[in-house]
Amino acid sequence: MLLLLGLGGNLPKTPEAFVGVIHHLEHHAHLRALSRVWCTPAVGPPQPEYLNAAAVLEVKTHPLVLLRLCQRLEALAGRDRSREQRWGPRVLDLDLLLAPGVVLQHPELALPHPRLHQRAFALAPACEVAAGWQHPRLFLTLAELLRTVDAGGCSPVQLPGWPG
Repeated sequence: MLLLLGLGGNLPKTPEAFVGVIHHLEHHAHLRALSRVWCTPAVGPPQPEYLNAAAVLEVKTHPLVLLRLCQRLEALAGRDRSREQRWGPRVLDLDLLLAPGVVLQHPELALPHPRLHQRAFALAPACEVAAGWQHPRLFLTLAELLRTVDAGGCSPVQLPGWPG
């Protein structure tokens, strides 16, 4: 199964967390594509800009297994979901965004991500690696969805050690 993974974070250790996640995920999935890192305006309370990226992974497990792995990687990077502010600053945020042709509604996971079509910060990097993927509920490609949102302020940046 192919899955689109979104990476985000806006704290000082975010760049190192991104690189560590990609290296770790390569032991659990086949990395098919990796976007550049993008700098994007923060959503939510006042806070620093975010870094965002996207990866296409080929996995042989159920998406819930990958979700739990991602949550462990977030915790290893220092994220404590029980103490953080909703949409507040974080070192690492990993979201399963989309799997072609898959609609999943589970208490722990919704695929496609319920707000993907509204988020330029996720769509801009996603379009670098999966522009032609169709949203299975909206029947538009990611590239078409990106054209419906304001992507102003989203721009690619250089990240030392980033393999994308």
